[in-house]
Amino acid sequence: MNKRAANSRRENKPAGSWVTVSTTGGERVRAFVPAPLPQRFDPSPELRRGFDAALLSLGRLDGISAFLPDPDVFLYTYVRKEAVLSSQIEGTQSSLSDLLLAELDSAPGVPVDDVTEVSNYVAALDHGLRRMRGGFPISNRLLREMHGILLRSGRGAAKQPGEFRRSQNWIGGTRPGNAVFVPPPPDRVEPLMAALERFLHGEPVEAPPLLKAGLVHVQFETIHPFLDGNGRVGRLLIALLLVHDGVLREPLLYLSLYFKQHRRAYYDLLGGVRERGGWEAWLRFFADGVRETADGAVVTARRLSDLFARDLECVHAAGRSAGSAARILAVFRERPLWTIATLRDATALPVPTVTRAVAALEKLGIVRETTGRRRGRVFSYDASLKILAEGTEPL
Repeated sequence: MNKRAANSRRENKPAGSWVTVSTTGGERVRAFVPAPLPQRFDPSPELRRGFDAALLSLGRLDGISAFLPDPDVFLYTYVRKEAVLSSQIEGTQSSLSDLLLAELDSAPGVPVDDVTEVSNYVAALDHGLRRMRGGFPISNRLLREMHGILLRSGRGAAKQPGEFRRSQNWIGGTRPGNAVFVPPPPDRVEPLMAALERFLHGEPVEAPPLLKAGLVHVQFETIHPFLDGNGRVGRLLIALLLVHDGVLREPLLYLSLYFKQHRRAYYDLLGGVRERGGWEAWLRFFADGVRETADGAVVTARRLSDLFARDLECVHAAGRSAGSAARILAVFRERPLWTIATLRDATALPVPTVTRAVAALEKLGIVRETTGRRRGRVFSYDASLKILAEGTEPL
């Protein structure tokens, strides 16, 4: 039997089994229990080409530090863009500006729960990276720690933060009986997650990093081990795996925008894996998403770098105020929203000097005051924020 025929035969078999469970409301529903992840996967030539293209794009993304003077500057806001997008998929309405304003303590009128959820996402990612770089492996314990941070406040605070669920959950619908999908019953969660952890650690066979990330994401989302926050943790896991396995040095690959733009296909392909073992179709979609997202991140970084270079040239051509204005512009490059007080703290320049420098940047059309207030004014590096915020419009 040739490989294409073998793949076709495999993709007509569900990647798990259905079990009947009784809910607390007395309903009897079918829940899906995923089979162990494939220990051997023979990709088609088309999928191999897709993975090769994705890895080339990831290599270009990883080399971003070669032309960025300070990649941490890009990473800071890019991580926040991902937090906004990933949280939007779960129903929040916060924008990137909302989050950045909240971090300035200058967000009147912004939904508190929405901003809290996005801020928690950033904190969960930071925690996961710190733990990994301290030698801690990607494990169920780390996932529970990150989940605890993700849901430590806001709407999910009452849904067992940091613990695998002990009751039945469901996706879509108002109850398990009319749900779109019912994950495995709670007594199966611990053993399923233990098996997933073994797969993460290469037992019994180590999978290539990109293939592993694609397989693990589906398995995690199918198990749905938490009462809330599964989608956000599952998307975080992709970035962490690629850093952990040495594909990327920094967590610069985030697929939330791709999943948001193609959400119907995303959910259909997850269902295709569960219903008929459609791993090949899912992995082609995943590889395309990795390539497209990595290429987009490289383009964004270059656009931001070019923008700053042009604006810095304008500042230097402006005359005697160039020194302090250039210093303030460098701070706006780190984050696109600031107040006079936070600029003073960031630069240690006197308030009058900061105020004059900001006025010079306003006159050049580089920054803009956004509040119309006399006190607590917020200044925006609009062109930078516009580039970063592309695709983050609420659903």
